[in-house]
Amino acid sequence: MMKEMIMKVEIWSDVVCPWCYIGKRRFESALAAFPHRDEVEVVYRSFELDPTAQVESGQSVTERLAEKYGVSLAQADAMNARVTGIAAGEGLEYHLEKARHANTVKAHRLIHLAASKGLQDAVLERVMTAYFSEGENIGETEALVRLAAEAGLDADEARAALDGDAYTDAVRADERRARMLGINGVPFFVVDERYGVSGAQPAELLLQVLEEAWAESHPLLKVIGTEDTDACEGESCALPTEASAVDQEA
Repeated sequence: MMKEMIMKVEIWSDVVCPWCYIGKRRFESALAAFPHRDEVEVVYRSFELDPTAQVESGQSVTERLAEKYGVSLAQADAMNARVTGIAAGEGLEYHLEKARHANTVKAHRLIHLAASKGLQDAVLERVMTAYFSEGENIGETEALVRLAAEAGLDADEARAALDGDAYTDAVRADERRARMLGINGVPFFVVDERYGVSGAQPAELLLQVLEEAWAESHPLLKVIGTEDTDACEGESCALPTEASAVDQEA
């Protein structure tokens, strides 16, 4: 029996990227509408927007945004308000006034640990909600351990991994591959290593990509014949006409 082909979707993202959470929801909507969703493997890959960030920078997201883009705090607030409104359209509740700028490498390591336990999506979801809605410091070990436990991961195992350097190599491997693929912004979706989609695109576009990738890897048979071809369909079989019977005997 031929083994069913699984389509693989890899998503590069950072847990503090507001567009990544929006992109996650839009992809989930696309996947829910995809007829072959049960045959799709989804893997989240690590991408650090600010690898130099401190565990606790002391900066709010608004202050960091103003500094990064050289705008006023009022302008940064307006930028946050815009993305908050877009997130709300996807069913997400952002409270960016609570969010604190922090280093994300430990969060990415935790997500790799979760993936090894079949809990990647659950832990990623919990960490993102904690950051965007609850003002949690997702750079700090104990906060991450608590969030991981709430998502079903063993707390002691999570703490042991984060206290050491477990999965650091996996994070760096994801980041090297991102550079190799030319990914310099997130979210970025790679479907079967053939299709790349940059940004939090609408669910309709993501669904279209899934459908095109599936059709390419699962081509239909090209049928040769006519409507009156001798064949059986269900419980009905076409009987040869007198002419065709003569032809067959000849």
